[in-house]
Amino acid sequence: MNHLLNIIRKEVKELLTPATFVPIIVMALIFGSMGNMIGGATEETKKPPSIGVINEDRGQFSSIVNETVYSMAKVVYNSTSENIEEGVNAVKEKGGTALIIIPSNFSINIANNQSGEIEIYWIMKGAGIMDSISSGVVESILHELNTKISEELIEKGNINATFALSPTTRNETTIFKGKEMNGISPGTISAILSSQSTAVPIIIMIIIMMAGGMVISSMGMEKENKTLETLLTLPVKRSSIVAGKIAGSAIVGLLMAVIYMIGFRYYLSSFEVSGNINLADYGLTLNVWDYVLVGISLFLALTAALSMCMVLGTFAKNYKSAQTLTVPVSILALIPMFLIMFKDFSTLPLSLKVVLFAIPFSHPMMAVRALLFGDYMLVISGIAYAAVFSFAMIAIAVWIFKTDKLLTGTTIHLFRKER
Repeated sequence: MNHLLNIIRKEVKELLTPATFVPIIVMALIFGSMGNMIGGATEETKKPPSIGVINEDRGQFSSIVNETVYSMAKVVYNSTSENIEEGVNAVKEKGGTALIIIPSNFSINIANNQSGEIEIYWIMKGAGIMDSISSGVVESILHELNTKISEELIEKGNINATFALSPTTRNETTIFKGKEMNGISPGTISAILSSQSTAVPIIIMIIIMMAGGMVISSMGMEKENKTLETLLTLPVKRSSIVAGKIAGSAIVGLLMAVIYMIGFRYYLSSFEVSGNINLADYGLTLNVWDYVLVGISLFLALTAALSMCMVLGTFAKNYKSAQTLTVPVSILALIPMFLIMFKDFSTLPLSLKVVLFAIPFSHPMMAVRALLFGDYMLVISGIAYAAVFSFAMIAIAVWIFKTDKLLTGTTIHLFRKER
């Protein structure tokens, strides 16, 4: 019995280490932050959205529009004459979501069993999941407006039932990052962008976690098997050793990327809804130069991850300790993935923008969406930052390879000569 208790005590002592608890605490903080974001989104749905209204109609159904809109939304711009440019600018300045235009023939058309057209200019701020909440609230207002007009028509009687259930039609234009897209709503744009860009952050996160884990585990195994000592005695420059390890891991990582991308593409296709909407019809497409930028961004992000893992791997004393060192890289890969899925970079608070930009793995995750809307500055600056970060990490790794830190894990001799 005493032997059993001693074994249990020994195992618990070995497992109850900071390396065991830190990942759990960090993941709890991440999920807690996500919960706060979702909770904030729930509260946002309860707030009346800010919209603008141009109502040129003076008929009976026009009054229903005014009553519904003013009771469910905060009207930041109101006019009886059509001045779309002025209205859109006013709504933008107030942080509004949409400009609703009711034409002068709205009530007359409905009274004559013709659809009353509502013109909507959507002000889209971002393409993340949480960015589309405000437009969703406006959608509910438009649905309520249609319902009240239907009730009014049904009360009068002698009306076509099909028309009574849907007496209004929409003419939608979405303004997003300087582009005007006719005939499409923010919800549709967000759905299309999500289906095309969700795979990228997930794939990059998987690549970085697996390729980084391989580098760190390899360092731990080489130390444990004493093969690293043999490697360092060879007449090979330490910079060549570092470059070779990073290049080899990068090739394997890119191979995994292709395999995962093919598999994940088939997985996502099972959830896609067939339709005639194509982003290319709205000028949202990537050219050859854009794909080159995405490839460069992905390569530098992978190089940054592997060079960071190389530095972390020098602290591993054996294969077991190497497993815990993969946690920082995994966390740094998870944070941008969740942020980009929930919020657009342009709609994040300044503090989160700084955090997201500082993580080199986040830039290829944002590149596709940024290039679709011509935001080359974000992509090119991200590439430059990832390049500087990679060179800095590689320089640190080479410096460590020239010291005793690589073998002992504890002592650093600054002036050890390169073999």
